[in-house]
Amino acid sequence: MKAILYVGHGTRSKHGAKEMKRFLEGIIPEINVPIQEIAFLELTEPDIAAGFERCVARGATSLAVVPLFLLTAGHIKVDIPAALKPLKKKYPLLDVHMEEPFGVQSTILDAMMESIIEEAGRLSQEDRILIVGRGSSDASIRSEFKRIEDGIKQRSGISAVAVCYLAASGPFFQQGIEEISHHCSGKVIVVPYLLFPGLLLTEVEREVAKRKQARQNILQTGALSRHESIKRIMIEKATAAGEEERICSH
Repeated sequence: MKAILYVGHGTRSKHGAKEMKRFLEGIIPEINVPIQEIAFLELTEPDIAAGFERCVARGATSLAVVPLFLLTAGHIKVDIPAALKPLKKKYPLLDVHMEEPFGVQSTILDAMMESIIEEAGRLSQEDRILIVGRGSSDASIRSEFKRIEDGIKQRSGISAVAVCYLAASGPFFQQGIEEISHHCSGKVIVVPYLLFPGLLLTEVEREVAKRKQARQNILQTGALSRHESIKRIMIEKATAAGEEERICSH
């Protein structure tokens, strides 16, 4: 029997965890797979082991692990595989396959651009866009964000697009927002490259609110999961994962 285990990052924010679960509750009924469970890598229950065991207890014979991560970094390359390793050893007859994260794709860049226009309206060359990533010590993340930066430049027609990070690597958010705000005669549009709400998004929201109170012309888009196209990508990914497990099991 096929199963899907959705794995999110996890957060100390109850609101963030609730938002991810609500997002998946809208996905799960669309997927023709009999067993579907939710787990988190860290900070939020249930963890990967608990979610995996639930799939087994419900009769899973093949399991697709579908990570709700935007890019490939240490969590995808190291942490999730490390959590799965003892479980694979414990259940050697269970066919386990891990899907890729979302990756940089035009649909997501289009969704970001739609959110920018929805928030900021008409854009001009005086405006500036700041893309805010979670951050990672994995060097490949920088090249991924360069592709995201170039994609938003192309779609917006704005040359002043920059990237900063909330943790693990610089330039950090505070530096990024200071630099892009310096001598800006138009709007500053802050675009968090975050899938769900949580403490990191709250940090961005607080800084933007503080700058609004100081009368800076600054705006911010929301978590990417709010966009309908992200839901469609997730449905396609989970559907493909279920079909792949069917093929593998034969």
